[in-house]
Parts: sequence; C-alpha cells; structure tokens
Amino acid sequence: MAEVNTCLTNNIPFFYLPCAQIKKQQQDVISFMAVNKIEFEECDIAANEANRKWMRENVPEELRPATGNPLPPQIFNESKYCGSYEAFFEAREDNAVYAFLGLTAPPGSKVKLLNTNTYR
Repeated sequence: MAEVNTCLTNNIPFFYLPCAQIKKQQQDVISFMAVNKIEFEECDIAANEANRKWMRENVPEELRPATGNPLPPQIFNESKYCGSYEAFFEAREDNAVYAFLGLTAPPGSKVKLLNTNTYR
C-alpha cells in the first residue's frame, strides 16, 4: 500500500529538516506565516520518509540542484510548488508573499502582483 503524505491536509505544507545549518531559514518562514496568520503545517523530512520522498519528487526538475537533493525549507500550496527559502525571502522583500504562496492577500495588506515564474 502506498504511503500517504499527511502534510497535504492543510493549505500550505512546509517541509523542514531539524538541522542547525538551515534552522534559521525554517524559523524565518514559520515566524512569517504565524505572524500573518497563514495556516501551514510543518512536515518533518528527517523523521518521515514519506514526507522526504514527496518533497524531493515534487520540486520541479528544473529547480533541483545539479547534484544532490533539494534541501528544505521548500514551500508548497497543497501540491503546487511555490519555491525554496531563497524565493520566499525574495517575495517577502518585494511584499509579494501572498502571490508567491498562491493566496489572496487580506484587505489592507501591502501586496505586489508578480509573475509566478519570478520566485522559484
């Protein structure tokens, strides 16, 4: 029986790895989502092989590193790939995170429309 990715139950699955080297990036994404009341779910790829496999298979091939596997944090809206931390950071700097995530911005928020291919 195929393993089911339980991280696809909420709107924004957020795949992470408990590693000091990338913990700051992960915390940056988590903090932003929490402060802006964006529902998300953390998906541990170190403790859950199904999460690790799903994340690696669903990062678009053209955006994978030349060698090795894509490292977290990787951000998806349900099963649609949004981007890596670097893309998230760039979208945040441009006030375009809601567009990056494929979400409608709440009324009154600073928002920029973006070309969806810009942030990947």
